[in-house]
Amino acid sequence: MALLTLNRLQLAYGHVPLLDGAAFSLEAAERVALIGRNGAGKSSLLKIMAGLESPDDGELQLQQGVRRVYVAQEPQFPQGCSVFEAVSLGLGEVLELRRRYDALLEGPAVGAGDAPMAEGVAGFSQELDELHSRLDALDGWAWEARVQEALQRLHLNADAAVAQLSGGTRKRVALAQALVSRPDVLLLDEPTNHLDLDAIEWLQDLLRDWRGALVFISHDRAFIDAVASRIVELDRGLLRSYPGAYAAFEQARERELEAQALAHARADKLLAQEEVWIRKGVEARRTRSVSRVARLQDLRQQRAQRREQLGQVRLELDAGVPSGKIVAELQDVGLRHGPDQPWLVRRFSSTILRGDKVGLIGPNGVGKTSLLRLILGQAEPSEGRVRRGTQLQVAYFDQMRAGLNLDATLADTISPGSEWIEINGARKHVMSYLGDFLFAPERANSPVRTLSGGERNRLLLARLFALPANVLVLDEPTNDLDIDTLELLEELLQQYRGTVFLVSHDRRFVDAVVTSTVAWEGDPAQGGQPGLWREYEGGIEDWIVQRNRARALQATAAGAALAAAGKHTATAISTSKAAAASRSSVSADTPPGSAGDTAVTVATAATAATAATAAAAATAVRRKLSYKEQRELDALPALIDQLETEQRDIEAALADGSLYSSDLGRATALSQRSASIEEALMQALERWEALGSR
Repeated sequence: MALLTLNRLQLAYGHVPLLDGAAFSLEAAERVALIGRNGAGKSSLLKIMAGLESPDDGELQLQQGVRRVYVAQEPQFPQGCSVFEAVSLGLGEVLELRRRYDALLEGPAVGAGDAPMAEGVAGFSQELDELHSRLDALDGWAWEARVQEALQRLHLNADAAVAQLSGGTRKRVALAQALVSRPDVLLLDEPTNHLDLDAIEWLQDLLRDWRGALVFISHDRAFIDAVASRIVELDRGLLRSYPGAYAAFEQARERELEAQALAHARADKLLAQEEVWIRKGVEARRTRSVSRVARLQDLRQQRAQRREQLGQVRLELDAGVPSGKIVAELQDVGLRHGPDQPWLVRRFSSTILRGDKVGLIGPNGVGKTSLLRLILGQAEPSEGRVRRGTQLQVAYFDQMRAGLNLDATLADTISPGSEWIEINGARKHVMSYLGDFLFAPERANSPVRTLSGGERNRLLLARLFALPANVLVLDEPTNDLDIDTLELLEELLQQYRGTVFLVSHDRRFVDAVVTSTVAWEGDPAQGGQPGLWREYEGGIEDWIVQRNRARALQATAAGAALAAAGKHTATAISTSKAAAASRSSVSADTPPGSAGDTAVTVATAATAATAATAAAAATAVRRKLSYKEQRELDALPALIDQLETEQRDIEAALADGSLYSSDLGRATALSQRSASIEEALMQALERWEALGSR
C-alpha cells in the first residue's frame, strides 16, 4: 500500500490552475524527483503533501501513522537558539509528551495553564500509562541521544549559534532537525541551493542511504541522476511519472511531446474544416447535419480547454566591442586582507584570453569572489603582478540578487526611464523584451517583490543581457532556474564570443559551458596550502579525474620516497654501528687523527642518506603542470611529427642533387629550412622531455 496518495487535486491562484486533476502515489523507500517549469506549482504541491496547505479540491490519503517532514528552501529558526536547540525542535511531540509525563509524576495535576488532571487514582494512572506507551512508541526516553546522533552524523557543533552559520550549514541544521524525528516521508524543496560541491556530494550519499521515502524538488540534473529512482514532472497542472535517470526522462518526454503535437495538429485541422463547413450553411432538419454541429461544438470546447505548453525563454546577448586579446595575465599573484590574515590566493599564475570560459570552483568562503575581483581589477594583489586587458566591459550576475530593487517595476528594472532597449544594434520595446523572458505584458508594471525566486533570477538575466558586455561574471546563475531555461542558457554561453567567469556548483551546467577550471586546493587534509589555486583544462568532471590522478601519483611518489628514505637510513645506521665497533676495537693504538677520519666517514654516510631522502622527497613534490603547460605538452607530439614529416620531404627533394642544377635558389632555401627545422626539432624535443618529466 502506498504511503501517500493524491487524487484529482485542484489548486489555482488567479485564473491559471496550478493543479488540474493531478494524481500521484508514493511507495515506501521511493526517491522521487519533482521537476517542472518555474511557477508550475511544485512548491505548493510539496506543501500539500506535507499537510501545510490544502488543495481547492481533491483528496490526500495517508497510510495510518505515517510521519511527514518538510524542509523549506530557506529554513527559518527561532532567534538566538543554538544548533542543539534547533535540532531538538524536530522532536516537538516527544518533548511535549515528556513535559506532561514529568508534570504528572510531580503532582496530581499538570503544570500551570493545562487542563486539570482527571480526578481519582484510576484516572491518574490511566493518563500516565497512555503517555508512557506513546513515549515508548516514539522512542522518546533517549531523545537527547537521538539529537546528539543526528549532530554527529551531519558534522554539526551543538553549541554553535544558528544565526552565525553560513547558508549551507543552516541547511544541514534543517536536515538534522528533519532526520531526528525519523520520518517515513522526507520532503525537500531545492536542497542543493547555496551548497558547495563537497556539501552536495555529502547530501547525495546521505539521501542514497536514507531508508524512508523521499520527494525532492531540484533542477540539478547530476544530483537528480545520483539520488532519484523516479522522476515526476508537473506540467500544465498534471503529474507524469518517468522511471530511471534524467537522460531516459528527456527521451521519453520528447516522444510524448511529438505525439501530442501531432494529435493537436490533427484536431486543429479537423476543427478548421468544420468551421468552413458551418459557414456554408446547414440544413438543420437533417439528422446528419445536427450531429455534425454537435461534434463541432465538442471540438470547440476541447480546443478552448487545451493548455498549450509554456513557451521557451528567448535569450539574446550583446557581446559589445571586442576586448583585447589578453583579458588578464597573473604572475605569482597573492592576496590577503592583512599581514596577519590567511592567504586567500597564493602564488597563482594564469593567462586568460578573449573568448575563454573559466569556471571557479571551491567550498563556500575560500575566496572565489576575491580571486574574481583580483582578475578584473577591483582589488590589487598583495604580491605578484597582474596585467589586465583593454576595452573590458564587465556585466555581473549576483546570486543574492542584491542588484534588484524589490519596489521597482519589472519594466523600470530592465530599462529605467525608457520604453526601449537596444540589443546588437536593434531597438526592442521593453514589453516585447520581457515577453522573451516569459513575463506577460500585464505584469510589466508589477513590483519585483511579487516574483518567485526563479522569476527574479530570470529578471536578473534579462537585465544583464540588455547591457553590452564582453566579459560576463556569473555568480550562481542556476539557482531556482528551471531545467529548460538552464539548457537555453548553456547554449547561449557556448555561442557567446566574449569571456565568461562562472561560479556554480551545478556540475552539468559547468561542464557544458567552461573551457577551463580554476579550482581551490588549499585543504591541508589533502596536502594543500592556504590560498592554493590550480587551473585545469575542461569542467568539473575533468578536474575530478585530473585531481584524483595527481593525488594517486603523489601517494605513489611519497611511498617511494619513504621507502628510499628508510633504506638509506638503515644503511647509514648500519655503517655507523660498524664504524663505532671498529673505532672501539682499535682505540688503544690508533693515532688521534684517525678517529676523526672515522667520524668523517660516518658523517658522510649520514649526509648521503639525508641527501637521498631529500632527493626522493623532491621527486614526490614536483610541481604540477599548469593549464597552459598541459596544453603545450598535448600539442608537442603533433608539432614534432609535423616537423619530422617536413624534414623528410626536404631530404627527399634534395637527395639526388638534381634540384641544385635546375633551381639553385629553391635548393638553397630548402637547405636553410632543413637546418631551421633541425633546430626547432631539438627545442621541441627538449621542451617535451622537460614537461613530461614533471
